[in-house]
Amino acid sequence: MNNEPPSQPQISRTVLAVVSALFIFFWASGFVAAKYGLPYAEPFTLMAARYVVATAIMVPACFILKASWPATFRAALHIMIAGIGIQVCYLAGVYYGLWLGVSTGVTALVVGLQPLLTGVLAGFVLRERISRNNWIGLILGFIGLALVVWDRIVSPTDTLWGLGALIGGLVGITLGTLYQKKYCGPFDIRTGVALQTIVSCVAMLGLAAAFETTHIDWTLDFVFAVLWSAIGLSVIASCLFYWLIQRGAATRVTSLIYLSPPTTALMGWAMFGEIMSWLAISGMLVAMAGVAMAVRTR
Repeated sequence: MNNEPPSQPQISRTVLAVVSALFIFFWASGFVAAKYGLPYAEPFTLMAARYVVATAIMVPACFILKASWPATFRAALHIMIAGIGIQVCYLAGVYYGLWLGVSTGVTALVVGLQPLLTGVLAGFVLRERISRNNWIGLILGFIGLALVVWDRIVSPTDTLWGLGALIGGLVGITLGTLYQKKYCGPFDIRTGVALQTIVSCVAMLGLAAAFETTHIDWTLDFVFAVLWSAIGLSVIASCLFYWLIQRGAATRVTSLIYLSPPTTALMGWAMFGEIMSWLAISGMLVAMAGVAMAVRTR
């Protein structure tokens, strides 16, 4: 099994640009879709609905496409454990942050620091080299985050509990990514995503049953939010992400992540009338510059 075929056809700059634009659109829209569905269900319940639909799509697709499953239970277990951080903890932080009142733009900024934080921590956990620009990027990223958080303290349009949930999600996806790099090795991306979707579905159903009422207002808006999150994010965005990775565009994909906060902020303004202060915008720009500096040197 190998998640990177030995050779891939060359793709034109036009195709690469189109696919990249589609990826960042779907990636950024995930935060908006989550906030769009939260008035109709509590966070764990909304996530459970998303993963039920995603599982119903991904698992049959793996069998239809004859994708390779992990050879041992141990290998599958490592993939699922990584998924707890990458999917469960990450999205729990995002959905609860949004539910507690954090704007979509700030949400995208906080969790958008993940590639930068992962790159630096990989130097300690995986003993990878950390460049000077990585450190400068990390410092700029957290200065930008500090400006945004300070803006929320001075003028609390977002709750600090919500920001805490987002930081928890950031830590979760970072640790999950490091675990996957260290213990998972090469695997078929299709079945890997399917396994992580399954464990996320089970976890969210359990958390919803344990801590929430599981009440759902079955409106067209709720159904749209679930379908968009499941199909647009769990299926389409994931496929575009790995399509780019498998064609040698790893650096481009990482760089695209720092375009998510401003894209999401624009979507949040259009959909929900969210307005950010100049201090928050300045913090976002500083953080984006830090991520950009780091990923361009890898």
